Amino acid sequence: MSNKTKIESSYISSVLKLNNNVVFNGFSFGYKKNISGEVVFNTGMVGYPETLTDPSYSGQILVLTYPLIGNYGVPQFDTADFLKSKFESDKIHVQGLIVSEISDTFSHWSGKNLLSNWLKDNKIPGIFGVDTRKLTSMLREHGTMLGKIMVDDESIDLYDPDRDDLISKVCPGKIEKLGSGKKKILLLDCGCKLGIIRKLIREDTTVIRQPWNKEISSFDFDAVVLSNGPGNPAVYNDLRKKVEVLLKLRKPVLGICLGHQILSLAAGAKTYKLKYGHRSQNQPVRLNGTNRCFITSQNHGFAVDDTSLSGEWRTWFTNLNDNTNEGIIHNSLPFRSVQFHPEAAPGPTDTSFIFDDFLNEIK
Repeated sequence: MSNKTKIESSYISSVLKLNNNVVFNGFSFGYKKNISGEVVFNTGMVGYPETLTDPSYSGQILVLTYPLIGNYGVPQFDTADFLKSKFESDKIHVQGLIVSEISDTFSHWSGKNLLSNWLKDNKIPGIFGVDTRKLTSMLREHGTMLGKIMVDDESIDLYDPDRDDLISKVCPGKIEKLGSGKKKILLLDCGCKLGIIRKLIREDTTVIRQPWNKEISSFDFDAVVLSNGPGNPAVYNDLRKKVEVLLKLRKPVLGICLGHQILSLAAGAKTYKLKYGHRSQNQPVRLNGTNRCFITSQNHGFAVDDTSLSGEWRTWFTNLNDNTNEGIIHNSLPFRSVQFHPEAAPGPTDTSFIFDDFLNEIK
């Protein structure tokens, strides 16, 4: 009996049912429960601890296309100094996980736990033994779909995260100050990845991490960062209005991922849903007006419509795979944003200059 067969024989059957009634059979691992969400795929070869803890995946059932997952285990979350951890938040945010094959052992100096046990601790269901190549091809052809992970016959309704206020579920509940530098940065947290905070904390900065839905009681800050987060940007009208007010201060603003989309909406532009999104570590983007290209890490299902930008703004970056917008910049004021994640730096430091330029604009 092969090792794969031994693993499968010790797990119960589970299925993924898509909203077009196509069913993928597999085996349940992690937490045993039925769950529904939007089925999306990520083509990254590594980084599942970071990916699963990214708040931007809230509401989504994630398919990892790399065939073997879990072989380097899961590191320990450092509660004493979370900025040194390998995670992007303190818990898993995906609805569920779908993989081709899982490893029942791990080998890595930082590994402390099995992927299956980690999912179980976070009450997240998973399926392995699924033909992820076929599933991904279907999602690329038809676009992302709603789906259900089912380990029993109990009925569960389809859940569409695009209609939900997801950022209120993932942003922190309190305001906190990080660092002690002279440059004060207001981080409007919509589900911010810890990697962004790591890039902002420097000797000369203080980061004021504020939940997006808390009232800004003081304008005693020098610049604003609009963080990443989950969901449909068009749902967040209150957040857009808050950003419109912040723009009137004419202080430096940097938007990342969802923050980029919200800044664009506040500037009068429009957003739209991509067929299957950009979720990978190898998205090529070009700096407009140059031949400079960068390899970027991305996780988003919506994009900004270039043609809807007013004359005060211009496209900053463009995706070389599908020519979609990857960033905007104001022609005269210190406002800019990017659709990709400059802190993830798969290049490995290709786009870190975005943080440097932003911080240098703070007077």
